[in-house]
Parts: sequence; C-alpha cells; structure tokens
Amino acid sequence: MRKAIIVKTAVATGLGKSLDETWNGLLAGKSAIKTIQHFNTNRIDFHKASCIDGLHNNKNENPIVTLVKDIARQIGPLPENTYIIWTGIKGNVPFIESGQKLDGPYLPVHYRKLVAELLGIKNSGVEVNAACASSTVGLAVAAQKISSGEYSNILVIAADIVSRFVHMGFSALKALTAKECRPFDQNRDGLFLGDGAVAIHLTNDHTADQKGYDKLAKISGWGIANDANHITGPARDGCGLILSIEAALKQAGINANQIQAFCAHGTGTVFNDGMELTAIESLFGDRRFPVFSVKGAIGHTLGAAGGIETAISIKALQDNQIPQTAGLLEPEERASGRVFSEPMDFEGDNILTTNSGFGGVNAALILEKMES
Repeated sequence: MRKAIIVKTAVATGLGKSLDETWNGLLAGKSAIKTIQHFNTNRIDFHKASCIDGLHNNKNENPIVTLVKDIARQIGPLPENTYIIWTGIKGNVPFIESGQKLDGPYLPVHYRKLVAELLGIKNSGVEVNAACASSTVGLAVAAQKISSGEYSNILVIAADIVSRFVHMGFSALKALTAKECRPFDQNRDGLFLGDGAVAIHLTNDHTADQKGYDKLAKISGWGIANDANHITGPARDGCGLILSIEAALKQAGINANQIQAFCAHGTGTVFNDGMELTAIESLFGDRRFPVFSVKGAIGHTLGAAGGIETAISIKALQDNQIPQTAGLLEPEERASGRVFSEPMDFEGDNILTTNSGFGGVNAALILEKMES
C-alpha cells in the first residue's frame, strides 16, 4: 500500500483568499460573519453569514465559477494525468435563482470539466455529493485510490457560496442563528453559512519524491459511515460518526487514545454538537484533548467544509497550534477541558477531522505530520 500524501492546498474563505490569511485570521480571533448584502433577508430573522468580499460584484459571472477560477490558480499547475474529484454541492443554484433561460451568465456548469479545462488536465474525474461531508468523503476516496495505486495524482476540489436558496432552506429547518454561532457552547442555537473554496492535491510518496513536492501531511486513516437516522437530523447516539472514526483508526493502525486533537464538524446547532460530544465520550471516555471548530469564524461552507478544515488541520500540525473555537463563551459541561476560546500550543503528530451531513453521512480522516 502506498502512502496518501497531501502536497498542495489552496483555500478561500470569508477570512481571506488564501490558507495563510484564513489561518492567521483564526489565530487572531477574527470573524468573517457580517450582514448579507447580495440578497434580501427581510422576510426571515437571519441576516448574517461569512461572505467573501467582492465575490458578487461581477454580475456577468456565476460567483462559484469566480471562486473555482481563483482556487484553480492557487493550486496549479498539476500533472495532466491528475484525477479530479469535485465535491461542491450547490454550484448551479445561481442559475436556478436567476430564472434565466439557457442564454445568460449563470448557465449550468459541469464543474469538474471546468477544472480540467482550467488546469489542462485530461481526465475530468468524478463528482462526489455527500452533503456537508462531501469534501471529506472525496478525500477519503482519493486516499484509497492513491494507496491502492489506482492513481498517482488526485485533486479534490470544491466551492460553495451563501445563496438565497440555501440560506432560506437552513432557515426553514431552524438551523440558523440570529445571534452568534457558538459551537459546543451551552447556549448555542444555530449556525452561520459561509462562502468557501478548497483544492487539495494528493499523491504517493514515490511521486512526491520524484517531483520534489513538499510533503505537508499524510492521510493515514479514513472512514465513511451512514447512521440512516433522518434526512436532516443526526442520530443522537452518534452511531454513524463513531463507525466512521473507528474505521479511520483501524486503517491508521492506532487506537483512540493515540488521537491527539480533533477538528470537529462543530456547526453550533444543538443536535449536531450534542451528537459529536456523545461520540467523543463513547470513543475517548473522559480523556481531555484539544477539540475545535472553525465554523463560528468562517461559517458552514457546505461541500467545501471538510477540505477547508483538513487544510487548517495541516497548518495546526505544521505551526504547532490549535485555533480557538470562535464564539465559545460557556462550554457545555462535556466540552469543558476540550474546547477552548483561545489558541493552544500543540505538539501532537496527528489530528482527527470529521464531518457529518444530511442523509446521515459521516466521514473521518486521520492526518499525520510527515517525518522530517
């Protein structure tokens, strides 16, 4: 089995149009949450999200296409035999919202083909739609394909935006907050959405050495499971998340006590965070180790969330710091001693990162620091 190694990352969020800007903003305690300007929210009580400045200024281009172009420029160039896994989930919503016929700037786009065209890649690959766990599932699929030798280079890429369609949908589900997103806080009451894009290039150790790529991190374990509980609600006992983490631990050849930090899905909703804390207690008992969420600062970026959080976790491993959980004031009792409102020094060699999505999907990755 070959090692699945991450050699390039590119990120754009409301905190900045690069991973470094996003990372520095997180450590500085900044928040990208602000009043939505590009559509009217007057008919509901939820008016804020994490939006990328200037993204909606060009009325002649689908903003997701704008994001894809930006993130492709950051990640490229790539080998022409790279396999693409597209994991954005709502890319053609601007077309639906526009009410246009097939002759306007928001035409439906085959995003993996657009990425292939932008980067000069021959194989346009496949699309993975696993709701808000999409890019985590995409990375797990990529790690499997790299480790089995099926492909030597894979690009996992996603972009999603705060659209009226999605914002109103989450409002109808009573999943948004009108106040502040407070992951794992005892007073949490909902999430903010966020614009976001991510691209992650994976290869094997031989190709990385041959091409002289920087080895940023290794995906040593991955797991996917479905709790089959409800179309939008997670299983209260965390069974699907537990199964996905157990599969990742088995793949990595380690036990739960060896996990050193956990980048959680951490949406700030009552049920999601409660489910995650239940899974943590089931797997890790009373052990206290760093658990964090970035969604209070950059919002929930839908299909891009898992990839963005993977890139942030790699920065945590490289810089030996865990970012604070933005919005946290009074941790729930089960989160006390695990989740913090200030950055933490971190000397660990691995981070578990997970995401959960509608339809009961759960996915887990174990990222390991590369030996110097």
